[in-house]
Amino acid sequence: MSNQVFCRKYQQNMDALDFPPFPGIKGQEYLQSVSKQAWQEWLQYQTTLINEKRLNVFEPEAKQFLEEQREKFFSNDHSIEKAEGWKPE
Repeated sequence: MSNQVFCRKYQQNMDALDFPPFPGIKGQEYLQSVSKQAWQEWLQYQTTLINEKRLNVFEPEAKQFLEEQREKFFSNDHSIEKAEGWKPE
């Protein structure tokens, strides 16, 4: 039986991530509040943002932009940057 987490994006109990996606406090926060489904959708969306906006993920500005967008994505914030090529399932 898989672990469950109350997903902050979908506001319901769903399958939890198997391990923290990052080291440290932020990784633990996502492990406890983001479902496996929501994380996979974020990874797809992030890839689209990187490609469409031609982001260099090694630049601090790009990292900051993606962090902000990730928080908006999981919080269902409607001011999230729109990626033309991304279509939610």
